[in-house]
Amino acid sequence: MEGSLVDLIVQLIAGAAGGTAAGAALKDLSLGKPGDAITGAIGGGLIGQILPMVLGAAGGAAAGGDVGGMDVGSLVRDIFGSGIGGAVVLALIGAIRNAMMKK
Repeated sequence: MEGSLVDLIVQLIAGAAGGTAAGAALKDLSLGKPGDAITGAIGGGLIGQILPMVLGAAGGAAAGGDVGGMDVGSLVRDIFGSGIGGAVVLALIGAIRNAMMKK
């Protein structure tokens, strides 16, 4: 249980960071700082939960081993996957919002 909760917290934080970074880089798709962070966290949580199912155990085991009881490979996968997932979901939501505003 603790591992799953730690993974989810890492995914939400990484997603929020990815969404905020994408909002800063893509000004026309930004939803404002709070909107970027919330959208990124949702995207990071969703992608972070899907990614281990797609990659399986090999995705985490190939990147590193256990250090102090933590699987470094899965931590790296969570950080990068969720950060990118948060940025992608923010870009999608921002593009949909902009398309709806033009009508």
